[in-house]
Amino acid sequence: MKTEVAIIGGGPSGLLLSQLLNKAGVATVVLERATREHVLSRIRAGVLEAGTVAMLREAGVGDRMAREGIPHHGCYLTDDDLMVRINFEELTGTSVMVYGQTEVTTDLYAAQDAMGATIIHDVEDVVIQDADSSAPYVEYTVSGKRKRLDCAYVAGCDGFHGISRKTIPEDKRREFERVYPFGWLGVLSRTRPAHEELIYANSANGFALASMRNENLSRYYVQVPLTDKVEEWSDARFWTTLKSCLPTEVAASMETGPSIEKSIAPLRSFVSEPLRWGRLFLVGDAAHIVPPTGAKGLNLAVSDVHYLYQALIDAVKTGDTKGIDAYSERALLRIWKAMRFSWQMTTMLHRFDGEDSFAAQMRKATLYHLSQSETARRDLAENYIGLPF
Repeated sequence: MKTEVAIIGGGPSGLLLSQLLNKAGVATVVLERATREHVLSRIRAGVLEAGTVAMLREAGVGDRMAREGIPHHGCYLTDDDLMVRINFEELTGTSVMVYGQTEVTTDLYAAQDAMGATIIHDVEDVVIQDADSSAPYVEYTVSGKRKRLDCAYVAGCDGFHGISRKTIPEDKRREFERVYPFGWLGVLSRTRPAHEELIYANSANGFALASMRNENLSRYYVQVPLTDKVEEWSDARFWTTLKSCLPTEVAASMETGPSIEKSIAPLRSFVSEPLRWGRLFLVGDAAHIVPPTGAKGLNLAVSDVHYLYQALIDAVKTGDTKGIDAYSERALLRIWKAMRFSWQMTTMLHRFDGEDSFAAQMRKATLYHLSQSETARRDLAENYIGLPF
């Protein structure tokens, strides 16, 4: 096979890049190791920045989001019973959208199918060859047969454990990482959300997040040790722990019910530089991971796509390489700003093993400062709704 851009990974970043390139007349082939059903079963992020919403509309996949997404004009940060509202619209003039990553992926698949884009699933043993030459190609196995895909460029959208980042020689890349000593136990339940807006809770019992997917589907998280297993957490234990972290008024009125999904996710901050090696470009989780505390994971992947897609169009259609030459530097500037914000939110809201009493008081002081300072709230709001591309 031949194509102009080979895209490794059929998650939202790979599908969005393919959608934007195909709309501009640039041919792509997407290679995905999992089945479509598995990709669509992943429970991931649900808060979309204003820039992400605009990108999805530009890609022609914003109609269902406009009908079913829930605009959020603020969120709450709490310390026990102190609730501090961050009013996005008042502080920044814009808002965010609650619309699950699974829904975004569903919309992108439908749009790709409608335009006849090529997406190959159940791909194994992917190898990116000659990425540092003018004629890269990708080898892979599907249905037991070894295949070759010739291309002009390769976009690595295959996540933290994918092959794309590892294709860049170790002596050509630098990796920065911080692994946090706790995880998030997440539960999905068919219950009314605890509050109409998201609540990021700091408490003596640790961190919790009260989020949602829609008006009848709630997503909740509590901080747990990395040694915990999902099997150790009954629904009853989870609800008791969650309520102990939320403000009393919220906990008393919230609806509980059976979990329909339960999982534990470790937290890490990770960046690999550069994002380009020859004609290979890293996008999304292949290049960076953020803690979910600041709702930046999917949004940061979309910002990578923003910097890359027009650059690839220019390179393919006109031979102008200024955009792809600048891609890594431009994307990394925004990546590190998002890293700082996610790290700040994580530090501000979580209890760390072995910490002293001073750390807990600093968290309380930070939340109290937010409650008193419009300047502090504006800084948080500007980062939460998404810095400009």
